[in-house]
Amino acid sequence: MRITSAPFYFPLVLLALTACSTAPPESPPAPQPIKPVAAPSPAPTQQQGAWIDWPITPGAWVYRKDERGSLALFGQVDRDAIFIIRCDQSPRRLFLSRSGSVANGATMVLRASAGLQSYPAGDNGGTPDYADISVSPGDIMMDRIAYSRGRFAVETSGLESLAIPVWPEFSRVVEDCRA
Repeated sequence: MRITSAPFYFPLVLLALTACSTAPPESPPAPQPIKPVAAPSPAPTQQQGAWIDWPITPGAWVYRKDERGSLALFGQVDRDAIFIIRCDQSPRRLFLSRSGSVANGATMVLRASAGLQSYPAGDNGGTPDYADISVSPGDIMMDRIAYSRGRFAVETSGLESLAIPVWPEFSRVVEDCRA
């Protein structure tokens, strides 16, 4: 046998020796159980930039009449309304409500193209929760919203800000309360 042929046989010998090994193959370590982590509830996001540039909140307006007066609801179909304007005929008051609950001392700011107004907001205590304000039908902000350029904004303490499209349903409820 020549010395030059040894490198050719050496790998074959190693392969044969490993095939004859009696040690069981090592098994991979058992996977560790995944521990569930409680995800914190997301904080309300505040819109960035000028309110007129915020994306419109998804939804549509619906107008209704009932024994108390009229109301317009804004939101997505088959879900609770995100925003409501109601005319309560007996005291001649408008109630503007948005989904969510607020703490004592909360405010609701309404923004329109012609200006803004801040109001003390309360929690309705119902299910679902709504934060609401009460205004006179003659409140100047109702006209500002009616004539706003395509949208108005609702900013409420501790809740996500909304950019709501101006549709005739809003004005119709205001006019119902003024009549």
